[in-house]
Amino acid sequence: MSTIERINLLGMDAGALADLVGKWGGKPFRARQLQRWIHQRGADSFDAMTDLARDFRGQLAENCLIEALPVNTEQRSVDGTRKWLFDVGQGNAIETVFIPEDDRGTLCISSQAGCVVNCRFCSTGHQGFNRNLRTDEIIGQLWFAKRAVEADQGSARLANAKTAEDTRVISNVVMMGMGEPLLNYDQVLPALRLMLDDNAYGLSRRRVTVSTSGVVPQMDRLALDCPVALAVSLHAPNDALRDELVPLNKKYPLKELLAACNRYLEHAPRDFITFEYCMLDGVNDTDQHAKELIQIARQVRCKLNLIPFNPFPASGLKRSAAARVKVFAQRLMDAGIITTVRKTRGDDIDAACGQLAGEVKDRTRITERNAAARSIPIRQVPA
Repeated sequence: MSTIERINLLGMDAGALADLVGKWGGKPFRARQLQRWIHQRGADSFDAMTDLARDFRGQLAENCLIEALPVNTEQRSVDGTRKWLFDVGQGNAIETVFIPEDDRGTLCISSQAGCVVNCRFCSTGHQGFNRNLRTDEIIGQLWFAKRAVEADQGSARLANAKTAEDTRVISNVVMMGMGEPLLNYDQVLPALRLMLDDNAYGLSRRRVTVSTSGVVPQMDRLALDCPVALAVSLHAPNDALRDELVPLNKKYPLKELLAACNRYLEHAPRDFITFEYCMLDGVNDTDQHAKELIQIARQVRCKLNLIPFNPFPASGLKRSAAARVKVFAQRLMDAGIITTVRKTRGDDIDAACGQLAGEVKDRTRITERNAAARSIPIRQVPA
């Protein structure tokens, strides 16, 4: 007797869900009801969906499921940050981080198990690449975290707790976890559409951010398909240095990347691109680098986000001193560039930027190749 492989409804956007329900003779409003039960109410049981016909619920139970990835571990930082390690099979894992702040609650989600881009300063890339995540695995991180945060809220209300961490909801989603989102475009796009759907998570386009290292063709596709806020991992103000820090630059150099940014701005929900810039001691933090960065910032309407480097031994790199970051930021601001320095969160649970490594296995001999690359010093630019 053959068994039916049940469909995970977490991976279906509004159109796909309507098509599925339509095949069973259901009307479009049934698909919308089902979507609200799954994503707004966090239901994982069809029996709980009491306004759906009993026969329809039976059909759903026979053919479908609602299931996020299994959780290996959960950690909580002293600053309120939470990190979940999800099992993606074959000894590999992804990580998802929730960051509560005074004015928002931000969820950082992953799009790949590992990362193929291999930026020199990122421990996730150092661990290698396993596979792309499916849409249900991407949106499942949001679905799971929303349930977890709301459960905490319920407990907090019972205890009459008043702290920001006790009352924060997920108001923003950033695709800045493990992986390069635009190299998994076909699975990321339906997930983005669910985040924005009023019958699912109802987030504003301004509150959903995709971070990319600069996959130019997919940036152009995203601008037309589902324009959300865009962050670009810049990290160097010239091609020679960026080739070493962000190898993708060899395929899509700065001239092409900046042109793509300006094309994206024609459709973007915000009137600026965020440039992320990881501060590396003696590598990209000199006055000359600041001067070059100002020239880039004048070509694209942007904000600069300076990120303290989170060191790991295999990188061969060091964090810029706080005093150097301050001077660097001031030079940018003096030139009229809106500049912020990212506050490090979740350090004590390895949940900060560039630290998400999980249990990704080295399946691409990346350790061997990285060792060779790290033996070649990055060219220094005098101040």
